[in-house]
Amino acid sequence: MQKKKVRIGMIGYKFMGKAHSHAYRDVPFYFDSSVEPVLQAICGRDEEGVKEAAHKMGWNSYETDWRKLIERDDIDLIDIVTPNNSHAEIAIAAAKAGKHVFCEKPLAMTLEEAQEMLKAVEENGVMHVINHNYRFSPAIQWAKKLIDEGRLGKIYHVRATYLQDWIMDPKFPLVWRLSKEVCGSGSHGDLAAHSIDLARFLVGEFKEVSGILETFIKERPIVESSSGLSGNASSDSDTYGKVDVDDASVFLARFQNGAIGTFEATRFAGGNRNGNRIEINGEKGSIRWDMEKMNELDVYFHEDEPGLQGFRTINCTEEVHPFAGAYWPAGHIIGYEHTFINLIVDMLDSLGKGENPEPNFVDGVRNQAVLAAVEQSSETKTWISVEGLLNKSKISI
Repeated sequence: MQKKKVRIGMIGYKFMGKAHSHAYRDVPFYFDSSVEPVLQAICGRDEEGVKEAAHKMGWNSYETDWRKLIERDDIDLIDIVTPNNSHAEIAIAAAKAGKHVFCEKPLAMTLEEAQEMLKAVEENGVMHVINHNYRFSPAIQWAKKLIDEGRLGKIYHVRATYLQDWIMDPKFPLVWRLSKEVCGSGSHGDLAAHSIDLARFLVGEFKEVSGILETFIKERPIVESSSGLSGNASSDSDTYGKVDVDDASVFLARFQNGAIGTFEATRFAGGNRNGNRIEINGEKGSIRWDMEKMNELDVYFHEDEPGLQGFRTINCTEEVHPFAGAYWPAGHIIGYEHTFINLIVDMLDSLGKGENPEPNFVDGVRNQAVLAAVEQSSETKTWISVEGLLNKSKISI
């Protein structure tokens, strides 16, 4: 039977562009999806750079104007891997052109922008997806199964940290990820957004939050250009610019189901390259996961007999573990790139069924509401209701 094809147009081609391109190319190798991705066109402002990327990553053509890409009638889905300040404009234009939309996180610069994006995709009846790839680690999917089956019982605690250290050098340049005009927020939107999404996926919706944001290095050297994610970068420039986003985000949370949580995101935790970690404690047991050991899930069950109680480490590479059976024999671990493959095959399968996958723009809006609530709390030094922010919207989610 001939497979349905979905023709991809991707805007952006650097760090996330490489991850997405690799995933599209590898999906047919590992999964027998009913929909085949076609790398139709890639878009970037630098013609030499995007031309080279198209050749290297296997794209059929390239554009230097995203508007022209959206206008093309040989494109079915727009994949947005650009900096945050362009997500809304591109996604809304794509939806109005009848294109499905796959967007990087965080969904937008503000809650209001995110809500407008959700409104656009819903009004135009197109599929919409947000890239929270960590959901698609087999270990996280297995944790979700255990929680949904009640194996942990009533959930009491969520404890999440996302720790990095790549900008600790005061001479690290003022890259776009440190500019509010381009990214909206710093570690908060970049890192805490992932922790928020994992918590919502595993435990449920947030009720209210109380937090603080902090910027440790107030000024940094200005550079002309940078990809913005290198722990070895530094600048000898004598011209400095203001850092107007947070270096660290810390907040407390109450969930609608009664659980409480602590969340910390920072780029100033020395020795942590990508310390995305979460622990969940319930009345019957606990789970904990560390992205740097992404195949492993630590599990504790209170019902184990005395003397044998304690965390056990499950290597989630057995065929019984979600997505794992598509790869290698048990114990042959997979990596970061496979989380993108798993998300994209789920997106393609949903497209083939005419369904909208998760996480989608509804999740993007809910995550953005938590981010916004923490920002408000840091400014007002009070608890902020997440639902209160969402209830101000005219969009029902």
